[in-house]
Amino acid sequence: MKKNIALVAGGYSGEYVISIQSAKTIEENIDTELYDVYKIIITRDDWWHEDEKSKKISIDKNDFSLTLNGKKIKFDAVFIGIHGTPGEDGRLQGYFDMLQIPYTSCNAIVSALTFNKSYCNKVVKAFNIVNIANSVHLIKNENYSVGTILEQLKMPVFVKPNESGSSLGVSKVKSVEELLPAIEKAFKEDNQVLIEEFIEGRELTIGVYRVDNYLYTLPATEIVSKNEFFDYEAKYTPGVTNEITPADINDSIREQVASKASYIYRHLNCRGIVRMDFILQRGSNKLYFLEVNTMPGQSENSIVPQQVRAAGKTLKEFYGSLIEDCLKTVSS
Repeated sequence: MKKNIALVAGGYSGEYVISIQSAKTIEENIDTELYDVYKIIITRDDWWHEDEKSKKISIDKNDFSLTLNGKKIKFDAVFIGIHGTPGEDGRLQGYFDMLQIPYTSCNAIVSALTFNKSYCNKVVKAFNIVNIANSVHLIKNENYSVGTILEQLKMPVFVKPNESGSSLGVSKVKSVEELLPAIEKAFKEDNQVLIEEFIEGRELTIGVYRVDNYLYTLPATEIVSKNEFFDYEAKYTPGVTNEITPADINDSIREQVASKASYIYRHLNCRGIVRMDFILQRGSNKLYFLEVNTMPGQSENSIVPQQVRAAGKTLKEFYGSLIEDCLKTVSS
């Protein structure tokens, strides 16, 4: 008997459009001979499924069910395809935990931790296996001064919303005059801001996932942006970024990226597909941790689908393995 899978997309953040693109790829690559897939769009105003006649049917949030043609549909599992809040920060995960519906991503606590860049950096730093750039964490309505920041950090720096994705609100700051406007820009996206020292080097990113308690790493990708950094335009505009999969790195670096990403995945207790970003510092070849993406982009040309294909797998096989592993697990 086919399992009912809810594919949730949309969300409350500026990453809504990217989520819709990701959901399209996921939906097209889920095996319909094994699963009945219902795409659920989540916004602040409503949660709904669109039927074959393009009619919006609201979800019953009491038990996350859907009624179609008088028949109540309950879901065996949820494939989370929302970037940003509430699908990547633990809010939806907590809701599904209470309903005891399994889902494909990290649990509520892990999602909340990894979504907060500053807190995640502190935890990963304590693992003592990878370098972390010096940083300053600001909270809205708490006093801060440019002078104090510059006493702690060397220019240039990155100023970014602490809880946001797709490089929304991120600035690379090279002069003192640019710092305050960059902080204000980041605060428009989030109530917390992270300011990090710039590490010059090669940006590497790698997908990690677990199936049947076995950890898999996908081939790493090197990101080479024509822009100043891998910003929103570089991520989603064809031709602005060259994404090299597999990355042209030696075996030692390749093994180091894979082993450190696996270590972080295990010790943060991640689930599902996670993408980890690193900088390989120029000159020293030291590896610096950037962040964990617990709902990485899944649009057709996104990095994880590239890595899946480079590993010799199809997206249908890949998504099927994530769903099957999820179905074996009762959310905790």
